[in-house]
Amino acid sequence: MSSAAATAASPAARLRAALKPDWLSDPKVWRTEVLAGLVVALALVPEAIAFSVIAGVDPAIGLFASFSMAVVTAIVGGRRAMISAATGAVALVIAPLNREHGLGYLIAGVILAGVFQIALGALGVAKLMRFVPRSVMVGFVNALAILVFLAQLPETRNVPWAVYPLIVGGLALIVLLPKLTTVVPAPLVSIIVLTAITVGAGIAVPTVGDKGDLPSSLPVPGLPDVPFTLHTLTTIAPYAFAMALVGLMESLMTAKLVDEITDTRSNKTRESVGQGVANIVTGFLGGMGGCAVVGQTMINVKVSGARTRLSTFLAGAFLMVLCVVFGPVVSDIPMAALVAVMVMVCFATFDWHSVAPKTLRRMPAGEIAVMVITVALVVATHNLAVGVVAGSITAMVVFAKRVAHHADVTAVTDPDDGGTVVYRVTGELFFASSNDIAERFDYAGDPEKVVIDLSAAHVWDASSVAALDAVEAKYAQRGKTVEITGLNAPSADLHGRLTGELTGP
Repeated sequence: MSSAAATAASPAARLRAALKPDWLSDPKVWRTEVLAGLVVALALVPEAIAFSVIAGVDPAIGLFASFSMAVVTAIVGGRRAMISAATGAVALVIAPLNREHGLGYLIAGVILAGVFQIALGALGVAKLMRFVPRSVMVGFVNALAILVFLAQLPETRNVPWAVYPLIVGGLALIVLLPKLTTVVPAPLVSIIVLTAITVGAGIAVPTVGDKGDLPSSLPVPGLPDVPFTLHTLTTIAPYAFAMALVGLMESLMTAKLVDEITDTRSNKTRESVGQGVANIVTGFLGGMGGCAVVGQTMINVKVSGARTRLSTFLAGAFLMVLCVVFGPVVSDIPMAALVAVMVMVCFATFDWHSVAPKTLRRMPAGEIAVMVITVALVVATHNLAVGVVAGSITAMVVFAKRVAHHADVTAVTDPDDGGTVVYRVTGELFFASSNDIAERFDYAGDPEKVVIDLSAAHVWDASSVAALDAVEAKYAQRGKTVEITGLNAPSADLHGRLTGELTGP
């Protein structure tokens, strides 16, 4: 449709176009999205059960959360093809609430966390993501790959010997099958083949069913079983706020990662609000809450090639169908098959270029340190938010230290007036670079008139204005005058508003 025709189209036609995007009529896209959703749903089952154990709740609570988070964010979220579900980070935050006060308080905390996330989204917290440096992002990705890999190791300890050839066979299928055909996702084929082998040959290995019982019915909406009092609110609020921050951090970082992989942009504010709505719905359905889950998102986007909301919606829908309708079949899936899928996800997710010797030789030491700190803290705490915050703060310190060294002061005698000395200040003046400015002037030896030329500098903060005031004050104590020249418009405005106002009488 031409732009003129689109403009002339009726509101009803535009609404139909919005509700039925072009990809719905493409069978190839449909196949990719449907199969990707199925693979993700299979991978979500053991993860949701494992996270339920961390939170100290029944496996059905985690599975309900994964179902509702995926379905709701598919509709109201800002990042297409991203998978949201029950996660380990959220489980760690809310586990104490469940342990100390019970399931009702946990559910109430999830609902309040959703409210907090909507509020934070409306306040524009998502815009803070632009301050996350690339070195932190690389560290986040690499730490994620390491965490997902480490999560698979328990499935390889104290297990029958048959588990190991099954994992190797699953990896071989995932790697080699795409060389022959990409009609069906290799992870799905690997899961089906390994399940058929273990069931057909009667091989006794750990299965999904060993992780816990699957729900036999859909979740029923209801209110949390707590007293609706101020005491309840003050009890759940700290946990809810922590969950809101951790969930948003992980979700927005994952959205940014998918943006880079797909070379598309997403609405981070809408994603923040969408995560909040999803957690509120999840709470009323009796789920444990969640956020974007990076491992399953990588399966969906990077391994299966999904790009639309359909795969996200179907991941949640298939999850319930698999549990409620095909529970006995899903229970027979060997954990080895899912371990093979997740190991391949780890390999595909890790940024191998970032640790190549050639790259490390060229990378500034400060950025390497930021990446290492981010990885180390995430792996040590199993909390992506902790590593990202610490890495970002470290990056800011490294940047401030680097920029501070670019500020300089040089003195020249005015050729037209031998009784005047001109100090030329260059660089960025802010708290880290302006603190030692006062030491760069010869207060006793300079003539009666001093000119400070700031035409090659920029004044960024109150610390710099205070430093310039201190210089003027020290010259004034010796009966000498100071003239500040060359201020650009923003610097002049800041200096004009703050000079003389930063110290008491």
